[in-house]
Amino acid sequence: MKMDFVFKFLMRFTPLCFSLCSLMGVASLSAQEPRQVSGIYPHLAMFNAEGECGTGAVVPWADRLWVITYGPHLPFGSSDKLYEITPDLKQIVRPESVGGTPANRMIHTETNQLLIGPYVIDAERTVRVIPPNRMPGRLTGNARHLTDPEHKVYYATMEEGLYEVDLSDLSVTGLIQDGNKPKPGFSEESAPARLASALPGYHGKGLYSGFGRVIYANNGDRDKRVLTDPSTPSGALGEWREAGQDWQLVRRNQFTEVTGPGGIYGNSQPNKDPVWSVGWDHRSLILMCLAKAEGQQEATWHSYRLPKSSHSYDGAHGWNTEWPRIRDIGEDSLLMTMHGAFWKFPKSFSPSQSSGIMPRSNYLKVIGDFARWGDRLVLGCDDSANKEFLNVRKAKGSLAGPGKSQSNLWFIAPEKLESLGPAIGRGAVWLQDDVKAGTLSEPYLFAGYTHRSLQLVSQSDHEVEVVVEVDLQGDGSWQERQRVLLPARGVQWVDFAPTESGAWIRLKPLQDVKALTAFFHYRNEDKRTPDAADMFAGLAGPADLDVTGGVLLARGGEFKTLRYVLENRDGTRACYDLGSAFDLTAQQDPEGLAWTAKHAAIPENVLDHDEASLIYSDEKGRWRLPRGDAALDTSGILGLERVCREVCTERDLLNAGGTFFELPAENAGGFAKVRPVATHNRRIKDYASYRGLLVLSGLKAGAQGEHIVTSDDGKTSLWVGAVDDLWQFGKPRGIGGPWKDTSVKAGEASDPYLFTGYDRKHLTLQSDHATTVRVEADVSGTGLWVTYRSFDLKPGEKVEHEFPASFGAYWLRCVSDTAGVMSAQLKYE
Repeated sequence: MKMDFVFKFLMRFTPLCFSLCSLMGVASLSAQEPRQVSGIYPHLAMFNAEGECGTGAVVPWADRLWVITYGPHLPFGSSDKLYEITPDLKQIVRPESVGGTPANRMIHTETNQLLIGPYVIDAERTVRVIPPNRMPGRLTGNARHLTDPEHKVYYATMEEGLYEVDLSDLSVTGLIQDGNKPKPGFSEESAPARLASALPGYHGKGLYSGFGRVIYANNGDRDKRVLTDPSTPSGALGEWREAGQDWQLVRRNQFTEVTGPGGIYGNSQPNKDPVWSVGWDHRSLILMCLAKAEGQQEATWHSYRLPKSSHSYDGAHGWNTEWPRIRDIGEDSLLMTMHGAFWKFPKSFSPSQSSGIMPRSNYLKVIGDFARWGDRLVLGCDDSANKEFLNVRKAKGSLAGPGKSQSNLWFIAPEKLESLGPAIGRGAVWLQDDVKAGTLSEPYLFAGYTHRSLQLVSQSDHEVEVVVEVDLQGDGSWQERQRVLLPARGVQWVDFAPTESGAWIRLKPLQDVKALTAFFHYRNEDKRTPDAADMFAGLAGPADLDVTGGVLLARGGEFKTLRYVLENRDGTRACYDLGSAFDLTAQQDPEGLAWTAKHAAIPENVLDHDEASLIYSDEKGRWRLPRGDAALDTSGILGLERVCREVCTERDLLNAGGTFFELPAENAGGFAKVRPVATHNRRIKDYASYRGLLVLSGLKAGAQGEHIVTSDDGKTSLWVGAVDDLWQFGKPRGIGGPWKDTSVKAGEASDPYLFTGYDRKHLTLQSDHATTVRVEADVSGTGLWVTYRSFDLKPGEKVEHEFPASFGAYWLRCVSDTAGVMSAQLKYE
């Protein structure tokens, strides 16, 4: 008995030790390291013949890094591959590859094997495959077995399928049927389970086991409304306990990762260790924790809410959110990715020890998985999709997508996680919800941000008193902080001092309230200066005349290059290809040049401007943006400049007035949820994604540097780097507003003017008539306009106002009670 216990103990932890040795020692690169820029090695790019090429899993194992890619909806296999990457960064495409849409990964300690996609890899790097005809579906997660964990595991699919696999002979037992229709020509083996799931939602993401349950998450829905409305009910968190049973609904919201302290290995104490799941709705992020309190017979679920850093993930269909993870990267805390933020996640998180979750930074990449390998963090990305799916808009014109879907790995030092985008967080516990008296909100994160405020909005015809409580230590002990009297159909703004501590905050109205909104705006200090990093020195400024630039488009077929059509000032064009070795080569290809010039043409009339500010209009509305440098209002010496383009799958980058903005897809909030990234004030002709790199055109002649690739004929050059290098352009800033010497009608609201994402904000108001101007704020980005403050103006006199550092809103607009000629200008610094 004792020897058997010792053997099981060693089998449980020897693979872990082996894997950690592989992580920390073997992955050191030789002096012959291939060339990279910003941690991206072009030769490691991965391609497929599908509409998307995402990175489903990245796992160090057996002295190698193993990577799988996926196509968009391919339950029966695809052109995607299993990649084996050596310590000196040689990429090996494994011949066993069968493709599909896989994102599952697990290390099974007892048999010392890595499970990644449909592949089972032992310590000698022997690869076995579970073919799609035996286990069809888009494989999304693995979990340790409930009754025979030494020999078997579970696999789940994105359409609610559940399989049991014996890891000795890879025999498959169907437990819940995959929701895809069997492919014609497949045998009966393609549908081994007869139980069709009734769990709501689809587009599965996570799987894990603990407390005698298998926990499953999906983050989408087949309701047609999900294609346009992010607030549509969608997704589900479910449990399963035994054969013959369907998934049982835990919560009807969008959920992604499901994991616990055991991470990729599974919990070592499945009846004691907590299980976590992260998700979201249109209000904010949701964190669920399944835990058993001391003396409790059954584990129970506990819920929390966190702010969102980005809205680019908000589509209710779930397509915009690619496999967020909580993983061990060899630090004191785990690393969580969710809604465009890197988070510190405590390894001991439970209802009695819930403090310690904190944002680290914001990012722009789409990250499917990540792992520590040697001294670096390797992030698998979803960079360039041939199909735009639903991400189409007028601002992009008829721009063709990349000719071939492609993605890459991003290698960074772990400490870089602290120095990307400054953390910002927005979210609600209630968003125009009817709430009964005495109802407690879910706990909302209170720690980790410098500037914090709460906007309370009521549509009730009576006053409402709201109790604000704080859990100081994260131990579940709540104390009253204050009471807020919310007027009938009124608004109250609550400011939190930077020095005020606490892990969580929650609210409780003491009367029934109609359409209650409780919206939090958080941000940390933006410590960037207006000065751009040296890496951008070669990009042309507004006054530069000796400049080269042109349009960019990733080529299709097997070329695997980026086509660059140089547009000379005399109207002639030249053709170049950027290759995997940072080579920019002149091409004699008149037909290809003409095709690219046509299909990558920059559309006209995307932006407008007047004296007040920049103007963006589409079928959903009209908005105003700050200008960085007025010289950028009009086209440069090279003509039109690109305003909008997808540079990460289903994410657009907007280039307007000298500032780059993150622009969510229309189904994720669209322009109403835009936010600034950095102000560059450069003449950027075009920008595109290629082999995981961001490529910019519009450089000064003779530009040189690590990020500059010069053509073989010396006539032109391109800038290359990572999309998250853009944060280093400098703090977002600008001048503008809804009015400048504008004829204003009484009672008519101005256009919305962007407010979110900026640091110091100063307002100047002026009128030629005595009037009162009401400044209104859209606190949620959904058109929920409330009065911020009213200002009395005398003819010709300026009124100056500095916004409090903690005040947050998405947009501002102004309303005058008297007609006249008025200015409302904001300076962002």
